[in-house]
Amino acid sequence: MGRVIRAQRKGRGSIFTSHNTHRKGAAKMRVMDNAERNHYIKGVVQDIIHDPGRGAPLAKVDFRHPNRYKHQKCNFIAAEGTYKGQYIYCGKKAALHIGNIKPIGTMPEGTIICNVEEKTGDRGAIARASGDYAIVVAHNPDTGITRIKLPSGTKKVVPSECRATVGQVAGGGRTEKPLMKAGNAFHKYKCKRNSWPKVRGVAMNPCEHPHGGGNHQHIGHASTVSRYAPPGAKVGLIAARRTGRLRGTKIVREEKEKK
Repeated sequence: MGRVIRAQRKGRGSIFTSHNTHRKGAAKMRVMDNAERNHYIKGVVQDIIHDPGRGAPLAKVDFRHPNRYKHQKCNFIAAEGTYKGQYIYCGKKAALHIGNIKPIGTMPEGTIICNVEEKTGDRGAIARASGDYAIVVAHNPDTGITRIKLPSGTKKVVPSECRATVGQVAGGGRTEKPLMKAGNAFHKYKCKRNSWPKVRGVAMNPCEHPHGGGNHQHIGHASTVSRYAPPGAKVGLIAARRTGRLRGTKIVREEKEKK
């Protein structure tokens, strides 16, 4: 009988859970309230901080509480160009400036946005990684929905009341610099989770992985595997529609995708 393979062990958690001890807190928008729904509220960026395990910097924004004599502190995902001391305006009547948060239904088509809500009031779910942005494609005022283009290139329809930050996420181009050495990769994943280094399946024994064993390092069977394969056998190219190199020009592929 074979071993419980790495993919199965990851489901248990244990040593594979995220390393979140030093993280600065969840990066979310303000809770949707009457001030944002009908007017706007002003906050000030107190600091731009690094969040361990996250590529994008965070902006610590301080708001005065709309009802009580106290302050509200929020961790926003910083848009490119946000600086310490900047005023951030959140709400329906806020101006279309970098870093401000508005409902996407009030933004003109073609606006670059980030940290977009998927459902109204979920406080940000889409385009949150460093350098990412979405684009407002079209509005439908009759049905109250807006079509946006995601960082992957796919189009998505979301409610027009969903909020988003104007601009793109700061920290773009992070992946263009190579890690260069194993020590840098070690520190990168140390603050994320236990996912490095990765031993290849073909380098293992047959009891440890479906790709293991043999006199040469080869898979020995098709690398594609069914969507409904049992745990322990579900490794490789899972439910692949196609494999291999993408041939042909990009324009031809885009035309096919539209069809």
